[in-house]
Formats: sequence, C-alpha cells, structure tokens
Amino acid sequence: MKAALYARYSSDNQRDASIEDQLRICRARAEREGWTIVDSYTDRAISGASLIRPGIQELIADGLKRRFDVILTESLDRLSRDQEDIAGLYKRMRFAGVSIVTLSEGEVSELHIGLKGTMGALYLKDLADKT
Repeated sequence: MKAALYARYSSDNQRDASIEDQLRICRARAEREGWTIVDSYTDRAISGASLIRPGIQELIADGLKRRFDVILTESLDRLSRDQEDIAGLYKRMRFAGVSIVTLSEGEVSELHIGLKGTMGALYLKDLADKT
C-alpha cells in the first residue's frame, strides 16, 4: 500500500523539530504496516483553522490523483481543526479511494469526523476566546 505522510504545527511557539518528530513516528508506523511512503507533506507554523495551507493543498491534489492509498498523520487535528474542512477532506479522499489513518485514532471513520471535528472546532473557539 502506498502512503502519504502529513505533519503540521501551528505556531511560532512550537519547535520546528515537531514536524520531524511527527514524521518520524509516522514513518515507524508505515514500516510496521509494510506501507511504501510515496511522499511527505508539511505545513510549518500555520493554524489548522483553514485548509489554505500549501502542504495540505498539495496533499489533497495528489490524493485526488490517487498517488497514494492512505494518508498517515499523528492525529486528525493535524489535518484540520475545522468541522466543515475535515468533513470535506474526508469525503473527497473517500471518493478517491484514499483512507485516512492516524496514530491517535486509527483508521478514521465518519464517527471520528463528527466527534473529533466538533472537538477541534471547540478548541479553536476556546483559543479565540482566550486570545
């Protein structure tokens, strides 16, 4: 199975090494599964509140071209913290035959999208209220 890795961190307060840490643990999981990594996509110091990020846009485009069979990431909120965006991303990838697997949630289903999408949206609202 061909896999694409995705990693993101959201602010300048986080370390750039966070990306490499995420990719390292994703590579280890892909190796255990026997998956071939075809590419890695990243977004550095960019919020998950929007899909207007170069790395995620490239991942989506390549997924729609069926360059890989599975997206592997640390957790669902690395892809997006926006309910509508994560639901749309999931739907487009499923249509293209691409599954999403996270180290935190396992293989992502509609249930994950609903629950984790809500949690991500609440996180963003809470963060906005605090700042």
